[in-house]
Amino acid sequence: MRIQAEDERQFLQNVFEKLHFSSADGALLADTLVDADLRGISSHGIQRLAWYRRMIKDGTIDPTKHAEVVRELPGSVLIDANQNMGQLAAVLGMKKIIEKAKKTGVAVAVVRNSNHFGIAGYYSRMALDAGLVGIALTNTRPLVVPTNATQAFLGSNAFAFGFPAQPHPFMFDGATCVVSGGKIQVHSKKGDALPGEWVVDGKRELVTDSDEAEDILATAAFTEGEQKGGGVLTLGGKDEVNGNYKGMGNSIVIELLTGILAQGSISADTVSGKHDFSQFLFVLDPSFFGDPKVLEKDATSMLDRIRHLDHIPGKKIWIPGDREYRLLDENKQRGVSVDDKTYDEMKTIGEELDVTVPAEA
Repeated sequence: MRIQAEDERQFLQNVFEKLHFSSADGALLADTLVDADLRGISSHGIQRLAWYRRMIKDGTIDPTKHAEVVRELPGSVLIDANQNMGQLAAVLGMKKIIEKAKKTGVAVAVVRNSNHFGIAGYYSRMALDAGLVGIALTNTRPLVVPTNATQAFLGSNAFAFGFPAQPHPFMFDGATCVVSGGKIQVHSKKGDALPGEWVVDGKRELVTDSDEAEDILATAAFTEGEQKGGGVLTLGGKDEVNGNYKGMGNSIVIELLTGILAQGSISADTVSGKHDFSQFLFVLDPSFFGDPKVLEKDATSMLDRIRHLDHIPGKKIWIPGDREYRLLDENKQRGVSVDDKTYDEMKTIGEELDVTVPAEA
């Protein structure tokens, strides 16, 4: 089914208000989720709401606390999310370093004591809107099995990078494993089999049943102590011969720049103790290196050359961001797609908090 994006936004704002977020914080959180759904990234849209609600109930998220600056220099800032949502701290950090980069050329922010922060690309696009290049990274719950391992240890550890181009910016936003945990949740809610080599069990055998895969990930992500084993595969897939140690390396780099640099939990340790995530944000001013219009033109030329390479008949070469910007325009008109299970979760939350649920578009 589909619901209008503005109806989704109002529903979310009403829900967040009932959950004791400030009006401004609730509006920002709603915007990040609606933005994801409009771009077809349903794994990080409103389907996350029930999960957020559970984390608020168990005290992992505290809506009454506010992100604050711990320390800063002309080109860097350390933000404490104070156990509130990651979106709120990441936006604060990105606003800070955008200001700094316009003076220093480059700037970096690290966020500690954080939670899930939605789609990483949201923050890279903030930099793009300011005429800058933006990078956003986060660690996550332990979902990913390293090369030759049978137990999840690394996070899916999102990486987003935005660079100015036409007709829209180059926008890469993805997990550093074969797929995000949220996409597996979506397949499980729909009752669909996993379409690729995404998840392995405790014997490192492939799993295609989405419910089984979701159970493996939920156990790995939320259970302290003994684990049943299994998890999401690193980039490169199941076997070392296909270079999956490179995917493992990508995830470890992000663990170092987030959990370690923030002096917080690495992904493997978020199942106990503080349950904290960490984020790393970076921006640079391309005008230091050359005329921004020329850089944008050259980037556009390169991307267009890739789009028009000889390719398999019936297929299309997509540059990262192409699908998302196409879907953004379409979904603003048609409404965003919501699976039946997520809509049922919305109705449950609406009844509990006395908030009207959007009607089908």
